Amino acid sequence: DEELNDGVELFFFANRDFARVADRYLEQHQLGRAHFRALYFIARRPNMPVTDLISILAITKQSLNRVLKLLLDKDLVTLTPGMRDRRQRLLNLTDAGRTLADQLAQAQRAKFAAAYREAGPEAVMGFRRVLTNLVSSRG
Repeated sequence: DEELNDGVELFFFANRDFARVADRYLEQHQLGRAHFRALYFIARRPNMPVTDLISILAITKQSLNRVLKLLLDKDLVTLTPGMRDRRQRLLNLTDAGRTLADQLAQAQRAKFAAAYREAGPEAVMGFRRVLTNLVSSRG
């Protein structure tokens, strides 16, 4: 039990410190972590339908609309109708959005790279297995 408690606690602190890496960039743009999550996945999947982002982030349409409204107002994201289904709304980053998403991702990748170097390849593989099991676990 104590080992599990320690693992949960470490995961909490790691997540807190990992997220902080992007906070100063977000503060400069008056954005929060929810905006970063949206920018991150839109950058990774250009022309992503809004419904896919709702599913990825596991949030309500109403919550995503609040996040997207600010990103659209700040000209970081565009919404365009789908080619085949005009009701579909597709998300893309503007040049400014891509620049910000890249800054945020680079800062977090640097933290990951340093931790990976320190831990070594075998630990990285084990870490990936643990995270994959946490992500795929239901409950």
